[in-house]
Amino acid sequence: MRLDKFLQVSRLVKRRAVAKEICDRGRIMVNGQPTKAGKELSVGDTLSISFGDEDRIVCKVLEIPSGHVPKAKAPTLYQEIGEGK
Repeated sequence: MRLDKFLQVSRLVKRRAVAKEICDRGRIMVNGQPTKAGKELSVGDTLSISFGDEDRIVCKVLEIPSGHVPKAKAPTLYQEIGEGK
């Protein structure tokens, strides 16, 4: 699954267009490397997402869904392993 689609389905980012914009600005890293919105994710990848100057979330991909995910199941797709400034 593409990175921007995963961010939307997992509800880490509200809209896919916003996820793409964040990727284009270099605010998302996959396994320590800056990446593009079209990057194919796999289980076990580590995402580091910078929302602002100081807000950052680090999470690990636990499951790659195939299709729509109910809101209640979205948090089970990833494990938050850190927040930082």
